[in-house]
Amino acid sequence: MALKSVPDLNVADRVTVELREAIFSGDLAPGSRLVERKLAERLGTSHIPVREALTRLTEEGLVERLPHRGARVAALTSRDLEEISSLRTLLEQFVVVRVQAEWDAKTEARLRRTVQQMVDAAERGSSARVFELDRRFHEQLWELADHRMLMTITSQLRSRITGFLRAANVALDPEARVAHAETHNLIIDAIASGDPERARAVMAEHIGEAAARLESHTEDGDVADAPAVEAGGS
Repeated sequence: MALKSVPDLNVADRVTVELREAIFSGDLAPGSRLVERKLAERLGTSHIPVREALTRLTEEGLVERLPHRGARVAALTSRDLEEISSLRTLLEQFVVVRVQAEWDAKTEARLRRTVQQMVDAAERGSSARVFELDRRFHEQLWELADHRMLMTITSQLRSRITGFLRAANVALDPEARVAHAETHNLIIDAIASGDPERARAVMAEHIGEAAARLESHTEDGDVADAPAVEAGGS
């Protein structure tokens, strides 16, 4: 795991950001043990800000604490998958309809550029870049919805959604990753159509397909997680 050294200023905040990004990127895989001493050594800090960061990430649902076993990166269960995907569907359907109400050529061009970059990255075989752009695309939609209260009350959920996006991308083979990237144009087409029902339906299908890919990769699914490893180990 390649984590950056963290300056002393706002140490707990910076450690939280570093660990969150390591989880999102897959450097810290689901099930990985998070040992405070090891993480502190990696980040060049004491264990106190690491402990605070782990507490914050536990509140976000990205880390879980197990009795007598310490902390680990949360693994996705079937129940997690159903709850995250169903709630995400409701929220992102709401988002696309709000975006549709203020739609213009500039907005469409911005989203199309992101999708084209995503397709290009998929064709190059850069799964990390595809995930980054997939995340950016959906964040752009949330921003364009321009609903401050929604952004505030869903901040924790959006962290879980980002984890969902990463897992969904990892589950794709190279050819399917290109096809997945291209499906984001269908979302743009649906928003641009001016038909709210079409926009809702396309977004629901998009999220449903991602959830279906992940079903066998949940902790209690047919494919088991990799054995837990100590954070910072090889």
